[in-house]
Amino acid sequence: MLFEALIGHTLIAADDTWGLLGAMCISVALSIWLEQKYRWASKVSGAIIALILAMIMANIGVIPVHSVLYDDIVWGVICPMGIPLLLLQCNLKKIWKETGKMLAVFLCGSLGTMLGALIAYFAIHGFFGNDQGLAQVASMMTGSYIGGGVNFAAMANQYNTDGTLVSAATVADNLLMALYFFALIAFAGMRFFRKHFTHPHIDEVASSASLDSAKTQAASFWGPKEISLRDIAMDLAYAIAVVWVSTLIGGLFSPLAVEGVPSTAGEIVKDFIGQFLGSQYVWISTISMIVATFFDKPASKLHGTQEVGTYLIYLFLFVIGVPANIYTVVTEAPLLLVLCFIMVVVNMLFCFGAAKIFKADLEDAILASNANIGGPTTAAGMGISQGWTKLVGPALLVGVLGYVIGNYAGTIIGIVLGA
Repeated sequence: MLFEALIGHTLIAADDTWGLLGAMCISVALSIWLEQKYRWASKVSGAIIALILAMIMANIGVIPVHSVLYDDIVWGVICPMGIPLLLLQCNLKKIWKETGKMLAVFLCGSLGTMLGALIAYFAIHGFFGNDQGLAQVASMMTGSYIGGGVNFAAMANQYNTDGTLVSAATVADNLLMALYFFALIAFAGMRFFRKHFTHPHIDEVASSASLDSAKTQAASFWGPKEISLRDIAMDLAYAIAVVWVSTLIGGLFSPLAVEGVPSTAGEIVKDFIGQFLGSQYVWISTISMIVATFFDKPASKLHGTQEVGTYLIYLFLFVIGVPANIYTVVTEAPLLLVLCFIMVVVNMLFCFGAAKIFKADLEDAILASNANIGGPTTAAGMGISQGWTKLVGPALLVGVLGYVIGNYAGTIIGIVLGA
C-alpha cells in the first residue's frame, strides 16, 4: 500500500475516529452528488460509487481495513437503524403479489452456491496443494454465499481452519462480493437482461424520473420533500425503538441455538428456532413490516424516513468496500479468488435461470443473488440504492433465512469434500 510504504501506516489511523468518519461521510456525499449530477453516475448508482471509493482508499493505504467505527458503529448501530425507516415503504398487503417469487429464486441460488463450491474445489484442488484446507474454505464460502459472515465464521471455527487461510479467504470473499455488486447493478441497465426478463420496478423508477428529463434519474427520484425537525426526531426515535425491541426479543430466542453442528432432529429444530428467531434482523423486519402494513396511516405521517434511512445504508455500503484488499488476494491467494469467482458465477446462473423458469422479475433475480452472496443488509442496500423500495422487505427476509440454512449447507459441503 502506498502510504504504508511511505510512512509505515495508513494515512488515517484506525483509532482516528473523526478522520475515518470524515473520509466516510465525504465519500458518501461525493457519491450522492455525482449520482445526481451526472447521468453515468446515476446509472452506476451512488451506493456503488461509495463502495468503489472505499476500495480505492483502503488499497492505497488512506484508510485502514479494520476499525471500531466500521465494525461496531456502522455494522452494529447505523445499519440496523436504517432498515426500519426504509421498511415503512413495505406494506405487505400491497406488495405480496409482486415479491412472492423471490424466495424460490433465492433457494435455487443457494443450491447453485453448493454446486459451485463442488465445481470450484475439483477445478483447482490439483494446484492448491492442501486438499483439506481447500475443502474447509469451500465449506466456509458455501456458508458465506448462502448466509453471510456469521456462517463463514461458524464453518471456520467448526473445522479449526488455519488463521492465514481464513484471512486470505476473507479478503477474496470481500473483493468478489464488491465486484459482483457492481456487476449486478450493471445487469439492471443492460438491454440483454431487460429483453429477457420483466422489470416493473426499474420501469417505475424510470417513469417517475422521466417527469424531469433535465435531471438525472437519481436527482428526480430524490427531489426536495417537506421535512421538519419534528420529523427527524420521530424518525430516529422510531428506528431506535424498533432496533431496541428487536434486540430484546431476539435475545430471548438466541440461547436456543445449538453450539457446533446439531446431530439430532430435536437439536436441528431447536437450532433453527434459535438462529432464525434469535436474529435481530428477523425482528427488525417483522416489526417494521407490521407497522407498515397494519398501521400505514400513522406511518405515512413520518416524513423523511426514506431519505434518512437511505443515507445510513450508503454509509454501510461504504464500509462493505473497505476490506477488499486487492494486493493481498493477488499475492497470497489467487486460487481462492478463482474459487470465489466460480461459486459466484454458478450462483448467478442458478438465480437468473430460476427467475426465467418461475417467470420472476429481473429485480427479484438481482436481489436474490445479492442476498445469497452478500446477505440481507447488502441486498436491502442495493434495493434502496436503485429505488426498488417495495422489494427491500422480502430481500431482507430471504437473506436472513440464508443465515439459518448457510451452516447446514456449509457442513454438507465440508463432509462431502473431507474438510
